[in-house]
Amino acid sequence: MAQRKVTYRLYPTGAQLSALEHQRWVHCLMWNEALAERRRAWGERRKSLKFSDQCKRLTEWRRQSKLLRGINAQSGQVTLKRLDLAFQHFFRRVKNGETPGFPRFKPLHRFKGWGYKTHGDGWRLITNERMKHGTLRLSGVGKVAIRGKPRTPGTPKTCEVIRRGRRWYASITLDCVPERQRGDKLGGLDWGLETFATVATPAGTETIDNPCYLARTLDEIRRLQRDISRKEEAAKKAFGKTRRFPVSNRLQRAYERLRGLHRKVANQRHDFVHQTTARLVGEFAVLGLEALNIRNMTASGGQYKKGLNRSILDAAGGAFHQRLGYKAAEAGAWAIEAPTRQIKPSQTCHACGRQEKKPLAQRRHECPCGASCSRDENAARVLMSWAERQVSGREPAEAWRVVRPNHPSDDPARPEKRETHAIA
Repeated sequence: MAQRKVTYRLYPTGAQLSALEHQRWVHCLMWNEALAERRRAWGERRKSLKFSDQCKRLTEWRRQSKLLRGINAQSGQVTLKRLDLAFQHFFRRVKNGETPGFPRFKPLHRFKGWGYKTHGDGWRLITNERMKHGTLRLSGVGKVAIRGKPRTPGTPKTCEVIRRGRRWYASITLDCVPERQRGDKLGGLDWGLETFATVATPAGTETIDNPCYLARTLDEIRRLQRDISRKEEAAKKAFGKTRRFPVSNRLQRAYERLRGLHRKVANQRHDFVHQTTARLVGEFAVLGLEALNIRNMTASGGQYKKGLNRSILDAAGGAFHQRLGYKAAEAGAWAIEAPTRQIKPSQTCHACGRQEKKPLAQRRHECPCGASCSRDENAARVLMSWAERQVSGREPAEAWRVVRPNHPSDDPARPEKRETHAIA
């Protein structure tokens, strides 16, 4: 049994929309009050409040406040759990010497939604056996019409209600048994920017073009941002405030158009990555990948490297590898990440194994042994040879333990947290 997410779009009536906005406001208020209580407890008594302490306080608050009694108690605990996790991550970063990032008070426009832990407690999904479309019953809101369907139907476990722009969504975790058809090819894949991916097989190589969705929309985004900047400066000058100045209807519409452009780019990228990974899993049984660290790749460079950093993030290499990994696990295929620093696919000759440093601008691989091809094709062939050596004569779980020795032996797939945070 595995966990998978399905996202339904909500179509609330006018009254239901007001109820959803009200519940979001109450949860935001609870987050801020719980954060203020933790700060007061430390500032006055040097006491660190725990999640269990605040759950007891929530019970008292619900007795005293009609506002809090109007929302589901378990969903309130999920909001408190998210705050507790924010503090846990803060202390972890302090311990590791990273930038701490103390939990912040959230204005309503930065608070995206809330969650439910148990199906039937505050929410219920009502659909057909294929779980296609239907209604979602939410406590205090009623039955909301929904559209969407999962790839693999299952048992609803948890739910998160999310507001994106002016639209509402329900992200539901399902317990299911996902199945996919896998191919029978052996290959190596080199992710990049000039081409999205170069795939090498014993029969030859093929390339997948980089759609560059953000680059196509960048001029329009910049034009809108300049328009917004002019309107904001005019509003600041008119009201004499640099913060919390009144937002006109025209400025609000400009904000909405900008959000719509970014949402369109994100949806295009999401769809492209899902379709590409599904196609690759349907063709390959073994696929060698280069381990990527997108955070380090885009961590420096400043003004001189901002265009390259933007292109790296637009190509979504991390999401591509993550989705390729879990889809391969569903199909029983092997999508294995090679240790980049050890095998150095871009600097190693696929024909003779000779290593030589190449600057990023050098796009051709030329070796004294006579091998000549593009840099990306060479890296893909090196990854294909490495993957073949790793899985030769081994079962999938055994091959996974070889390349990921610290991973649990009973679960060859990459761990993914798909459920709403536990409140126990």
